[in-house]
Amino acid sequence: MTKHVEKRNLPYTPEQLFTLVAEVDKYQDFLPWCQSSVIKRREGNIFYADLIIGYKMIREKFGSKVTLTNPNRIDVEYLSGPMKYLKNHWQFLREQDGSCTIDFYVDFEFKNIILQNLMGVFFNELIRRMVSAFEQRAKQVYGENGLLGVTPVEQDSTPRSKA
Repeated sequence: MTKHVEKRNLPYTPEQLFTLVAEVDKYQDFLPWCQSSVIKRREGNIFYADLIIGYKMIREKFGSKVTLTNPNRIDVEYLSGPMKYLKNHWQFLREQDGSCTIDFYVDFEFKNIILQNLMGVFFNELIRRMVSAFEQRAKQVYGENGLLGVTPVEQDSTPRSKA
């Protein structure tokens, strides 16, 4: 089993970062190694998604159930793919200055011992790059300092999709 916790304080609101992470269908546009990201079905605050992750000779498809608790938490439940299990969540905590501390947690194990050993070598760096990619995406979408001067009521925090 491989676990990682990543916490970062960013100059964006929880609503902004929640929306960014909830837009799974856009992951292929900015996440390293994400070759495809598709939302297959929506049911209220829950959706089902497939990601194809690839690096060099490795290409794997992951199916998941994503539960949105706007604007504080996103939980990912593993459904199909090369894992024995995967537990993942994002929490978005509003700080007194209006910024947001993200708390990213992932715990997983591959079915294939070779993949598990290979991932163990690169895992922490992979997660750091992934979280950094979200941070860069926030700068691209919301600007260097986001909308910290805007109250959450003034912004649309509804996750968008290509549906």
